[in-house]
Amino acid sequence: MQLYDVIIIGGGPCGLAAGIEAAKNGLSHLILEKGSITESIRRYPKLMRFFSTAENIEIGGIPFPISGVKATRNEALQYYRKVAAYYKLNTKVFTEVDRVEKEGELFTVFTTTGDTYSAHRVIMATGYFDKPRQLGIPGEDLPHVSHYYDEPFRYSFTKVVIVGAANSAVEAALELYRHDVDVTVVHRREDFKPTVKYWLIPDVKNRVKEGKIKTQFNTRVTRIEPHQVHLENVETGETSVLPADFVLILSGYTPDASLLRRCGIELDPETQIPAFDKQTFETNVPGLYVCGTVLAGIYTEKVFIENGREHARAILEHIMGKEVQPVKELIDRI
Repeated sequence: MQLYDVIIIGGGPCGLAAGIEAAKNGLSHLILEKGSITESIRRYPKLMRFFSTAENIEIGGIPFPISGVKATRNEALQYYRKVAAYYKLNTKVFTEVDRVEKEGELFTVFTTTGDTYSAHRVIMATGYFDKPRQLGIPGEDLPHVSHYYDEPFRYSFTKVVIVGAANSAVEAALELYRHDVDVTVVHRREDFKPTVKYWLIPDVKNRVKEGKIKTQFNTRVTRIEPHQVHLENVETGETSVLPADFVLILSGYTPDASLLRRCGIELDPETQIPAFDKQTFETNVPGLYVCGTVLAGIYTEKVFIENGREHARAILEHIMGKEVQPVKELIDRI
């Protein structure tokens, strides 16, 4: 069995950035990814555009050319694939990691297929998009209910209830409305989240004002049935029923806390933030690091590709015994 200098778990942009830094430092590496390269981006809505400008999500010093102001999902998929190929990153896709164990100074990475891999250091770059936040209500697992939105054409001429009011919910609502879908947005709070992309707010609010997108604010879903959802107003307690051919629960995602615990990483019980050094990103397990959005716990809006990609540099500086240059914890996104 080959002993790697570094094993990276997760093949998203931050995991690829870690692989690039390892390659630049002459370290043998292996990237294990449970899906395809940049699997999370592949699962984004097909017509989505990134919030960030292209230069802010580049990795490896490779320019990211795009046709418009913001990169599309397809452009990002092409870009990250080409960067991985350019650096000849050692990737093994469709390989799900079950746990990591440390014995002495070496790590063993166990996969769900029974294969194992060994390394001196391990970097967890597993992101958060794989674990949707559950409402914990009856009917959430019905076949017409999804925690992901891909494209609008499937839903044309149907009634769709969207649960949530952040970026993904607003983008889905606008796109569905423009493809002949009867859309209702349901949210526990009194308005759309203030973190919604600034150029979407006037668009969605004008569509609501026109009655083209319906809203049920201060409202929660209590039960989902095959053709309807049951609602409750959180202020008055009043209940109602809303027709629904499809339900999209777009209420966010969280890192895989269970996997992190199986790797020996301690988590804050409330925030799910792993224990790690804020300069080196080394966890409570010496030699085991967290990189990218996986370290944000439930606060996934705090870490993006823009700052998550810089974690890789700091981690490899620490592994190589170099002076670690600070990473800006939170950046202004414009």
